[in-house]
Amino acid sequence: MPDYQVQPPTRRCAATGRELQPGEKFFSALIEEKGKLIRQDFSSQAWQGPPNGTFSFWSGRVPAKDQVRKLRIDADRLLECFQRLDTAGGTGQVQFRYVLALLLIRAKRFKILDTRMEASREILRLRCVRGGTQYDVVNPQLTTDELVTVQEQVLQVIGWE
Repeated sequence: MPDYQVQPPTRRCAATGRELQPGEKFFSALIEEKGKLIRQDFSSQAWQGPPNGTFSFWSGRVPAKDQVRKLRIDADRLLECFQRLDTAGGTGQVQFRYVLALLLIRAKRFKILDTRMEASREILRLRCVRGGTQYDVVNPQLTTDELVTVQEQVLQVIGWE
C-alpha cells in the first residue's frame, strides 16, 4: 500500500517562509508531484491562486497551538477532492478516493445505489444527494488496518490531524 508522505500543516507560508500566526487566514493546496500528494500552506497575502498541478485547495484559520480541534467533516471539501480524483487510476489514488467516498457516505452526502462485480473488482455505484450525480467507485479491498491508515492520511492531507 502506498504511503502518501504528506506533511501535516507546517504553520509556515510556502511562498515566503514566514510563520503563520494563530487566527490568521491561510490557504492550502494539495499538489500532485511525481505521483505523490504534497500539501503546501500559504499566507493570505502570498496566495496567488492555486499553483500548477493543484487538484484541490481550501482556506482556513490557524488554530492556537494549544487549541483542541473537534473533527468536523466538511462535506463540500471532501466532495471537491473526490471529484478531482474522478479520473485517477493509480493504486494510491484509488484508495484515497474510496476513503473519501466512505467519508461522504458517513456525512450523508452520498447514498449507495448498488454494487457490482466487474473484472473481479467490486464497484460501488453512489449518488450525490445534492444534484443527483452518480459515481462509480472501485473498492480496493483494503484490510481494516489499511483502511484506518488511508483514512488517517486523508484527514492529515485535508488538515484534520
